[in-house]
Amino acid sequence: MWIADLRIVLPDRVLPRGAVRVEDGCIVEVIEVPSFGTRPAALTLIPGLVDLHGDMIEKEVEPRPDCAFPLEVAVGNLDARLAASGVTTAYAGVSFAEGKRGLRSEERARAMVEALARLRGQARTDLRVHARFEITNDRAEPVLRDLLARRMVDMVSLTDHTPGQGQYRDVEQYVAYSARAHGHAPEEAEARARARMAAPPAWEVARAVTELARAQGLPIASHDDDTPAKVALMRSLGATISEFPVTLEAARAAREAGMATLMGAPNALRGQSMTGNITAASVLEAGLLDALAADYHQGAMLPAAIGWVREGRLPLHAAIALLTANPAGAAGLGDRGVIAAGRRADLVLLDVSEAQGAPPPRVRAVWREGRMIHSDGWTGMADAVAEAA
Repeated sequence: MWIADLRIVLPDRVLPRGAVRVEDGCIVEVIEVPSFGTRPAALTLIPGLVDLHGDMIEKEVEPRPDCAFPLEVAVGNLDARLAASGVTTAYAGVSFAEGKRGLRSEERARAMVEALARLRGQARTDLRVHARFEITNDRAEPVLRDLLARRMVDMVSLTDHTPGQGQYRDVEQYVAYSARAHGHAPEEAEARARARMAAPPAWEVARAVTELARAQGLPIASHDDDTPAKVALMRSLGATISEFPVTLEAARAAREAGMATLMGAPNALRGQSMTGNITAASVLEAGLLDALAADYHQGAMLPAAIGWVREGRLPLHAAIALLTANPAGAAGLGDRGVIAAGRRADLVLLDVSEAQGAPPPRVRAVWREGRMIHSDGWTGMADAVAEAA
């Protein structure tokens, strides 16, 4: 199969016009085609997006309070949304934290992970499990250890949402958020916060979990690092990815420790953090940003990166690398993330302009290992794609 007459985003530059040949699920050849003053290529080809942290599966399971959907339906819907957003590799975040209604609980997490493992072969995308281990939930550790032993987990992150540090350094803000998000009375929310602050984090339990994950070669991430000391602790536990650092000081410490720094695409798109912490743009400006993740909305990834291109913050190839090559490298996925001979044919056909005020980028078609997993019915598809002779 040839995909031709396109701009092609390479790791270090953009080909104004080129073609890609795909055989047996892999890229075989990438060629540049001289333009000779003809019209510019109408569409742009980029690698499939690699999302290391997407928190959407839980809301697909329970879109409204106390209204649970069958896991097969939830996983299928999430998979379709990811593909339509240009994501070909997705680490679905499953939280091992006790929630008021059980949405985020260790047993709900077990059921989600088992469903993802069971349905993975039917998915459009390469759908993987990102286990978010809330270290203050002592009932989660045996469940997670069992799932790791059964090889059902693909990535582990260490999460501590104890108020007074990390994402919720501002205790009053945490109390207000907890009351709003979980329906607690303000007095109850504050009492819960104080109780959590009084309980010491179980870092030795976390170490036992990360040792299991490291033995399987899984990527390990920290979550919401706020100080260099916290970064050093996470690094000692085996973390090589710093997810959503909440201060530039922590992001700088992560870089010095050799960790990849990941921020949320919604933060980048909106220009602000939901909890008043540092912005993705400030991490980028400091030269400390390695990757963007979907966080809570997969549809934010491409608009966020292209928005930075339109603002002149990054060239196109560097912006796309934040969604593709860089997260793939951080997760140890050396077979994808770039358009080059020998790599997987995970590809996205994108209708995009770099001009200020242009419409958001539109995903026209997506291939995973050379198989089309999404198309918006673009009428020029037959002209762009042809079977190899």
